[in-house]
Amino acid sequence: QVQLVESGGGLVQAGGSLRLSCAASTRTFVNYVMGWFRQAPGKEREFVGCISWRGGNTFYADSVKGRFSMSRDNVKRTVSLQMNSLKPEDTAVYYCAATRDSMTTIKTAYDYWGQGTQVTVSS
Repeated sequence: QVQLVESGGGLVQAGGSLRLSCAASTRTFVNYVMGWFRQAPGKEREFVGCISWRGGNTFYADSVKGRFSMSRDNVKRTVSLQMNSLKPEDTAVYYCAATRDSMTTIKTAYDYWGQGTQVTVSS
């Protein structure tokens, strides 16, 4: 069982930045591809980005490409999501997730999920 705990959400004005972090409980953290997803009120949970086991590869949704970036620290067992140039449409609950599969945008492929952290972007 892997426990994931997100932090760093909050309220920010449009154009601002936030950095989300996710801490994992597993000692085999390096074996997991990590992803970030988000869910806005009344909408499906959607893919934001994912990062490979050692952090050498990342992939992002078109809606955040060029504004968001992921990184991971396998010693500290954390993954981060740096969000710049935030827009009101980025408002959502953000979830980190872990999978033993290869990098994927498919949420059902992720085995473990955090509880989510709220990000609100005001216009």
